[in-house]
Amino acid sequence: MSPEKQASDQPSVSLDPLNSPYPIPWNWVMKTYEDVSSQEGSGVRYYRSHSLLSPDGEYAAYSRIQMQVQPELYHSQVSSVMFLENLRTGKLQEVKASSPLALHLLIRGESAVPGIISILSPIGWSKSSDRLLARQFEGFFNTSDVSDYAVIWHRYKNQTTTLAPAQTYHDHAMSILLGWSQTDPDQVVFRVGELGDEHWQMWTVAENGQTTPATSIEQPIVFGLQQMKLWAGEQIASR
Repeated sequence: MSPEKQASDQPSVSLDPLNSPYPIPWNWVMKTYEDVSSQEGSGVRYYRSHSLLSPDGEYAAYSRIQMQVQPELYHSQVSSVMFLENLRTGKLQEVKASSPLALHLLIRGESAVPGIISILSPIGWSKSSDRLLARQFEGFFNTSDVSDYAVIWHRYKNQTTTLAPAQTYHDHAMSILLGWSQTDPDQVVFRVGELGDEHWQMWTVAENGQTTPATSIEQPIVFGLQQMKLWAGEQIASR
């Protein structure tokens, strides 16, 4: 498999609320709710994503998703932890988003507002392996209030930046993260629109938040190799 992947070539291997080219395991979320709520009423289940290897082979990124199931879907909650593993040293570290619901969960913990969905998952590395791009999907069950944020981890500075198109804040539109900008690798590309819109616009976002219309030749791109592990998928551990 080539280490370079075009965003437009990503298969929709599972359902996704935003029809993202990098889908969250939405079918697992809904099936888990149906199984647990019908059999046990409530409970906690886990899911681990596949690892995404950096092009230089030195890092792997993956997510562990936790679902707290309640009898009513709108009281259930989905959160996640994204890990970075240094494959030379074996050292693990967490990467966290600073988007609104991610911060709310971090501050409030078990007393957080019910119904929250907050999933952070890696989608691609930069070509030189110095930055990791992750998708922060967040919203609420039983609503159309969902959107993406971009989370960038800088390898050499060990810093994390969370981005979203300015229009998402001002117009309450939805955004879908598509990848790095091919014309300007320091920016990321989103598709932005509202439910019912026939034509969503593409925007590029710089790390300072500056949001500009994407050029007609823009082609989102990511790098990295997905490592298929036997332990990826639904986790046995529950409580």
